[in-house]
Amino acid sequence: MTSTYALTLEQGTLDVTVEQSGDRGHTFLFLHGGGGPQTVLPFAELLAEQRPARVFTPYHPGFGGTERPDWLTDVQTLAQVYAHLLDTLDLRDVAVVGNSIGGWIAAELAALGSDRISSVTIVNAVGIRVDGHPIAETFGLTPIELSRLSFHDPAKFRFDPGALDDGQRAVLAANRAALEVYAGANDMADPTLSERLAKIDHPTLVAWGASDQVVDADYGRAYAQAIPGAEFRLLAGTGHMPQVETPEQFLPVVWDFAEAHATHRPHN
Repeated sequence: MTSTYALTLEQGTLDVTVEQSGDRGHTFLFLHGGGGPQTVLPFAELLAEQRPARVFTPYHPGFGGTERPDWLTDVQTLAQVYAHLLDTLDLRDVAVVGNSIGGWIAAELAALGSDRISSVTIVNAVGIRVDGHPIAETFGLTPIELSRLSFHDPAKFRFDPGALDDGQRAVLAANRAALEVYAGANDMADPTLSERLAKIDHPTLVAWGASDQVVDADYGRAYAQAIPGAEFRLLAGTGHMPQVETPEQFLPVVWDFAEAHATHRPHN
């Protein structure tokens, strides 16, 4: 089910498009990465099919053919948008899951301290700087080159841009443009993020595909170390997007952590 919600922040107003999968059980907010909502929507459907879960997957404004207001230019503000979304929908006991730049957004959302959140799972995220473990420069790569960095077995995820129609190409170009805006001047990182990670008090799992060459496993370990009490879990045989490459392996990891830290308030 697709819905659009009008939100008002101090900076201005905007519409946020949200896909909902499932209608009962534990509530999840799943935040996609730079590949767009299609990198998480099949997993959201799988989670809702295999577990008592309802999964809300917002399109980051500017992705998937949606509009991005001029004032929305950074991840911190986008996290504020999602805090307002949780308020607007009156969601509670929310397990937040974010992949790649979505993991960065999830971390910023957790740092805001919302009592609507029961747990946070950060998956192959970007956003911090780790000496000796740089974030790969991906904007200039071909799809084949990006797949080699992103997947444990890139041969299974071949992508032919020539098969896209004009509308699909336009959406991909807009996704890329939005990602470049949110990535900011520091190439997918914010030098001040580590200070905010230290303030997170939600139960947090940092899950990492061991074969990721966009952000390697030691980068992931540093992410976990920056968050008080965070757990780190290495996922074998998968890369930058476990929800795409190994969804059946990834699903119990996400579900078990969320359930272990659920507050079990009444679900809406």
